[in-house]
This record gives sequence, structure tokens and C-alpha cells, in this order.
Amino acid sequence: MATGTLNKVMLIGHTGDEVKMHYFDDNNCLGRFPVATNEEYVNKNTNERVSNTEWHNVVVRNKAAEICEKYLRKGDKVYIEGRIKTRKWTDDKGNDRYSTEIHCTEFTFLTPKDKSGQGNPQPPAEAKPQAKASKQVAEPDENQDDDLPF
Repeated sequence: MATGTLNKVMLIGHTGDEVKMHYFDDNNCLGRFPVATNEEYVNKNTNERVSNTEWHNVVVRNKAAEICEKYLRKGDKVYIEGRIKTRKWTDDKGNDRYSTEIHCTEFTFLTPKDKSGQGNPQPPAEAKPQAKASKQVAEPDENQDDDLPF
């Protein structure tokens, strides 16, 4: 990471479609799905409630993609954490095209399993696509006698 910069996104929204999977020759895969976030406010001039929806293209990789494909359904509420990445490509007419995506590094399913999709069982609520080293701290034993002089 470059000094003094940060590229981090946190979203809570609803999925707009099922996860679309793409498989590659080297046993890797990629999942893509849209997430909608909503903003609501009251217009001070008209006293009218205004609602805006922003759509985000989410990309998950490998095992995380398979978990999302298995358990996420259209309309489910999900927490997504990741980074923004813009792709550039040339369309069939020779024009440069751009797509901004959220490359997911962590996610949590927020829809209760009895309200999700067609009643599919849900995995543990939190999943982390990239393994991170975690430190475990031993809990103190309350029944243990202290030999401390104070």
C-alpha cells in the first residue's frame, strides 16, 4: 500500500440478482453480483421524501465466490467490505469502456436464514475470502489462585 492512501469500501445493501459465476482453466473462479444501497431524505423546499438508489458491481473470488453463489439470493441483505477497482476495455465498436467494481475482501450475510431465498440453509454469518492471521488471547481462569504479592 502506498504511503498516505487508502482504498476501502464498506457497503450494506440488498443483492439485485443471483451471483453469476465465471470459471477459469486454473481451477479459479470469479463471482459477480449487483448490490443496491439506498439514500432517503426529505426535500426541504417541497417537504417531499426523496429516495435514491446506487448500484454497485461486486466481485468475489474462488471459495468466497462459491459460498456467495450457494447462499446469496436476489434481495438478500449483505455487508460487503473491499476496495474499488476500475476496469478498462474496448467494445466491439472500438470505444474505450470503463467499469467500476467493488473487489470484495470480506462479507457477512445479514438476511435471516428463514427469510432468505427459497429456504436454503445459510453458512456461518461471516466469511473472509482471504485468510488472515488471527491472534488468540487466552482467557484468564477466574478460579486460578494468584501468587501475586499485591
